[in-house]
Amino acid sequence: MANNKKNLPAGKKNKVKNYNWQFWLIIAVPVIYAFIFAYIPMGGIIIAFKDYSIRKGILGSDWVGLKYFIQFLTSTNSVLVIKNTLILGVYTLIVNFPIPILLAIAINEVGNRFFKKTVQMVTYAPYFISVVVLVGMMMQMMDLRSGIINVLLTKIGLNPVNFFGDPGLFRSLYVWSGVWQTAGYSSIIYVAALSGVSPELQEAAIVDGASRVKRILHVDIPAILPTIIIMLIFRCADIVSIGMDKIYLMQNSMNASVSEVISTFVYKVGVVNANFGFSTAAGLFQSVVSFALLVLVNQICKKITETSLW
Repeated sequence: MANNKKNLPAGKKNKVKNYNWQFWLIIAVPVIYAFIFAYIPMGGIIIAFKDYSIRKGILGSDWVGLKYFIQFLTSTNSVLVIKNTLILGVYTLIVNFPIPILLAIAINEVGNRFFKKTVQMVTYAPYFISVVVLVGMMMQMMDLRSGIINVLLTKIGLNPVNFFGDPGLFRSLYVWSGVWQTAGYSSIIYVAALSGVSPELQEAAIVDGASRVKRILHVDIPAILPTIIIMLIFRCADIVSIGMDKIYLMQNSMNASVSEVISTFVYKVGVVNANFGFSTAAGLFQSVVSFALLVLVNQICKKITETSLW
């Protein structure tokens, strides 16, 4: 091998030596970005175990151990926050997970190419609407006095509904508006998986006299089942990882009893009240629970279906 390299011209030697520099250049930017903004900040979790003071700094602040974890898990407000997070997370999982699968199957069954592309475009588009714009649209449409929904309710003789002031409606507004915004985009991965279903299996099922419903149940769904299981594992891990942006925008004093979740709680306690140790402990608790759910659901799926992340 060494003799072969010696016999190569100078230009060839440089080409052999540097043939993969493009690969390293391509991955360098995202790797550096992830290291700086994702991995280095992880060192900040030490604040959860300290009585953090900006003047003293992270290393100079007093060590308090599990004080803030105990405080978070035993306080009345924290129990309510954890309860609200779990209820909203499970509700979101139950509704948001199956709908993209059903939508993907429906799109896959459409024969007219133009209609199929139109449906895909219409269902994908809401995903690219800003959360701020989405909540603004909801507030305009559901305004107690001038919202189009309440205007129509009044026209048919019904009383107007205070959608954002009724705590009982908050979770449904959050979840179903999320379905409208994300169902189309979330169905992309299932549409891609369905495109890989063997045509021979479909033809064999047709020859055997299987109806369209039976072909879906016995050919399409088994073919995409590994994809469904992997996505389910990820979605179960997100049950307690509810983002604060949409919740915070929809939140007000009337629905705060059901809309206060861990992410908004961490923001208010940590940023607004400057209690950094307590908020970091709450955030770390959220991350640990998410990881535990990921491992648990992964192991359950591995035993039941033999499909898992690892």
